[in-house]
Amino acid sequence: MSRPLGILMLNTKFPRIPGDIGNPESFSFPIRKKMVELANPQSVVFHNTPSLLEEFIRGAAELEESGVKAITTSCGFLAMYQKELAAAVRVPVFTSSLLQVRMISAMLPAEKCVGIMTISASNLGERHFSGVGIEDVKKVVYGMDGTYFHDVFTDQTPGFDRSRAEQDMVAVARTMVQNHPETGAIVFECTNMPPYARAVEDAVGLPVYDIVTLANYMMSETFQST
Repeated sequence: MSRPLGILMLNTKFPRIPGDIGNPESFSFPIRKKMVELANPQSVVFHNTPSLLEEFIRGAAELEESGVKAITTSCGFLAMYQKELAAAVRVPVFTSSLLQVRMISAMLPAEKCVGIMTISASNLGERHFSGVGIEDVKKVVYGMDGTYFHDVFTDQTPGFDRSRAEQDMVAVARTMVQNHPETGAIVFECTNMPPYARAVEDAVGLPVYDIVTLANYMMSETFQST
């Protein structure tokens, strides 16, 4: 049996459907989750609570000790801790799907840019971009701020309507591409967005990349230890 992917999980209440980073059915390999109790959408997305870094480092060390092959997280905003977490353990760490942005940009024509869809454009900024080395990459950023999707996945509203969440994702993607026709590919920052990748691809006709595509790459047989 292959070694599992370790996932540092935020403490959240919303459901994790297939495709979501926290659902084992999202992957063809085993996962091992470690909840960081003090980390939640409020403390990570809205407040960037500095004291959380120590908690994430402790969780990463526990996952490494348990024998995981690599470590990721359940929130793309943890791009701000990429360098620190990668330095803290001896297994590969990919905190955020945003790590794909530079590579995808390099594969696009010079006049094209990467479109980033995030849970909150008003809170995603240079601290996160510099954490994964994409501050100088040509990109546009559109958030789910003010939508049902945003409120569900920041634990601000109870219940879950998948169809409504998908409609929000498609609407924002269409607006981004209409306003920025130079968009050549889309990267989902949010780890709750992958279940809607196909719908977005079909709606705007562009390839979509997310935390699942990155995890599949990192956990592929090419990288299996002997």
